[in-house]
Amino acid sequence: MPKDPAKFEDWAQEQTAKSLFFHQKLHEWGLLEVARAIEAFDGSRVEWNLQDLCISEHAWNRVIHSGIAPVRVFTHPAVLQSIARSVGYYRMLAMVSQKSMKNVGLDTEPYEQGKAPDEEVALRLARHLNRIICRVVETETAPRINAREIDLWRGMAAGSQAQGAWQNAKGSEYEVVRQLLTARLVARNLVDLQDVSQLILRDGRKVIFGTDPDISIVRESTVLAAVEVKGGIDPAGAHERLGASIKTLRDCKARESRCVTLLLLRKGTLTSGLVERLNQSKEDITRWFAIEDLLSDEKALDEFVELFLQNTE
Repeated sequence: MPKDPAKFEDWAQEQTAKSLFFHQKLHEWGLLEVARAIEAFDGSRVEWNLQDLCISEHAWNRVIHSGIAPVRVFTHPAVLQSIARSVGYYRMLAMVSQKSMKNVGLDTEPYEQGKAPDEEVALRLARHLNRIICRVVETETAPRINAREIDLWRGMAAGSQAQGAWQNAKGSEYEVVRQLLTARLVARNLVDLQDVSQLILRDGRKVIFGTDPDISIVRESTVLAAVEVKGGIDPAGAHERLGASIKTLRDCKARESRCVTLLLLRKGTLTSGLVERLNQSKEDITRWFAIEDLLSDEKALDEFVELFLQNTE
């Protein structure tokens, strides 16, 4: 255990934030839904020309004799064209990155976001990925291919991709708050639709993520609640970060006097000087919370969510 309790708490929050972020990506990328769609695909409806699809007989036979449906392992253009985002399934199965695919002239990102490849591109993708997958299957030393291992191959690539996304994310504290808030709203059955950038609530209000302010709830063009999430634990930069947040929340109040303004920050920044400044800013900040309290105290989290939702007009 670190000698400094504050450092221990920082690392514990970082772990929680990262776990929540990775879990979010699992659903955001539709990994389960795509896998189910591929498993339900009737591979007997399409012609498996092994040579044309760059599938070796040795790899094909190993999969067949292991009792695994070929479509779960080998790529077919018909699957890539008919099942949205299935390109990502086979890319991850081959354990290669999106960047490496771009480097060989096969940009998979548009197709992993839902675009269907045309016939020529689908064939090129299938051939390239099948070559790699065949090598993996052929070098497996166990007598049979374990079906669970297929999921692990994909999981290794998904984890690597999520790590890259994590490093480019807005910030661990922001991701924690986003995940906590989304989970609470979904659990309360308040969410009608959701995507990466927003939630649409059943009463018509929208929860918008990743803009300025960091999180807001709006009805039409009126901001009903605004949340600023300030990460970092360096007290030296805390006043500057706080000043920027106060300005954002003040602007929200100026546009809509009823707007609920919430500030979330790390305990490590709460020097006596900073707390005094927070107390002097009550006209601009409806309420502030320590992010650590939202993780450890259900009552604090409930209070935050209630304040965020309270303005319905």
